[in-house]
Parts: sequence; structure tokens; C-alpha cells
Amino acid sequence: MKIDDIDILELHWLMDMIQSIDVGMVVIDKDYTVQVWNSFMANHSGKHGAEVIDFSLFETFPDLPENWLKRKVESVFLIKNRAFTTWEQHPYLFRFKNYRPITGTADFMYQNVTFVPLVSASGEINHVCIIVYDVTDYVVHKYDLLGANKELARLSQIDHLTQLNNRGHWEDLLIQEFRRTQRTKQPCSLVMFDIDYFKKVNDSYGHQAGDEVIRVTSKLLRDILRNTDIAGRYGGEEFVIILIDTEAEGAKIMAERLRKNMEACTVKYEDVDIRFTISLGISELTDHQSDHNQWIESADQALYVAKEGGRNCTKIYNSSEAK
Repeated sequence: MKIDDIDILELHWLMDMIQSIDVGMVVIDKDYTVQVWNSFMANHSGKHGAEVIDFSLFETFPDLPENWLKRKVESVFLIKNRAFTTWEQHPYLFRFKNYRPITGTADFMYQNVTFVPLVSASGEINHVCIIVYDVTDYVVHKYDLLGANKELARLSQIDHLTQLNNRGHWEDLLIQEFRRTQRTKQPCSLVMFDIDYFKKVNDSYGHQAGDEVIRVTSKLLRDILRNTDIAGRYGGEEFVIILIDTEAEGAKIMAERLRKNMEACTVKYEDVDIRFTISLGISELTDHQSDHNQWIESADQALYVAKEGGRNCTKIYNSSEAK
């Protein structure tokens, strides 16, 4: 089916404008036969006008989302008004490769698409113009910005030396777990531990050696954590672990495994071998703790008992032993 002479004159005027703009333009009739195929579409598809015009759009491009596209186009014919779709709704209509060097990380061209009803001189709408906008630069930059913001957010929550949650972040998570456990009545335990005689490490080998001991400690800790466990640095040589859905006795099993791994480890720093141990305190959350600070205090008191008991051991909080 051919466009009448008046439509052709109108389209020539439109084509003179559209050819100078870096957008795609396709005109189809009600049978989805292509009537206009501009240079943008030819360049990016690799198919010139002679290969596309007067052929079915779906036969020429079998990968097009036929059902979705038909719903869009039929609504334009029906309501005689424009329709739009963005890359967030549909990443692309035509899968064109992305050739832009700046946004070369994208495998394909992200597209916004506008569907425009074309009114003939007789007032009928027998054709729809599909305008394709390349928004790849915008999308890639948006993703880069989102990625950068996520990384900044992550870094703001991480302790630089240990790569564990920093004090502010793990305490926020502890508050969340405190509230969740109060609501669900599921068990949850807090483990607090520190490196025994850490001051001697700094005094004997220097603070950089002490930093290496802390780094190794955090790595050994990360190696045994479950996906649901939350670990953080309390400060200095002190660490905390939030063990979700874990009773005190179960927490002790994990704590003892960690303690033995630390005891068996040798930190090599320059020409010295450094051996160290840790002491651990455990507090399972109970109704007696009215806020997260009391929970921390209970674990701290259990740690105090462990250190007073000779160090290199694990103790569960017992109110009768609290200092």
C-alpha cells in the first residue's frame, strides 16, 4: 500500500527536518508495512530502505516484541493520540549495537520511543510514525552515578582497616535486630571479642604490625561468617558479631571455632612471627534488656569475665557473674 501524494509531501517536509537530527524515524501502515525508513535506522540496522520499505516490519525484524508493539500501535490508531515508552519500561525497541566510544560499556543502544499518529488530508489516520531516540549516554551515565553513589554509601559504612562494618553502621543494624527480635521472639546473640594483650604487640613490634594483626583477625572472622551474620569493628582491637536466629550455646560453638582459628594463626610481619589469642563474651537477647545498649553492656560484661578468667576463652553472659 502506498501513501497518497499529499501524505508524501507532508512526509518530505518532515523528513527534511528529521534527517538532520540524530533520531530514527519509521512510518508504518495499519498492516505494519514500512513506508518510511530514515538514514538513522538504515545506519544502525544495516538495512537500507530498499530492504525494508514495502515489507512487513515483523518479517524484516523477527526479534521485535510483536504483541507489545501491536498493543502500542493499535492504541495510537484507536485514540488518535501519541504514545510513549522509555528505556526503563523497555530497554530498546530495535536491538541496535552501541557504537558510541564514550558509552562503550553498553552492549546495545538504549532507546526512548514515541508513536505519532499521522493525519492525512482527509482527516484519517492510516499511518503511525515511530520515532526512536538513542538515550544510551544518559542511561550509562545514570548507572555510573548510581554505582558511584552505592559505592560511596558502602564506603561510609565500612571500617577501612578491617573491611568490616564500622561502629555507626553495625550499631544501626544491631538496633534493627533488637527491634526485630522483640517482635518475632526469635533468638539472637551478640558476640564481643578483643585481641589479648594487644598493647604488647604494638609496643614490641610497632603500630603497623598491630594493624596487620587486626587485618588478619578480621579476615579470619569473615572466613567463618554465615550470610546472615553481621560483623563489625567496635573500636581499636575490639570486634562484634550479631548472630541472627542463634541462641547463646550455638553462638558459643561459632565463637570457639573462631578462637581456635586465631590461636592457630601466625601473623608474619617483616621478619617476625606474631602469635595471638582472643577472648570472647556472648549475650543472648532477653526480655531483661530494655534497649540495644544494655545488650552491648551484657556482652561486654561477659567479655570482662573471660579476660578475668585467664583470657583465650569464651564466656556466656550470666547476671550473677556481672561486675
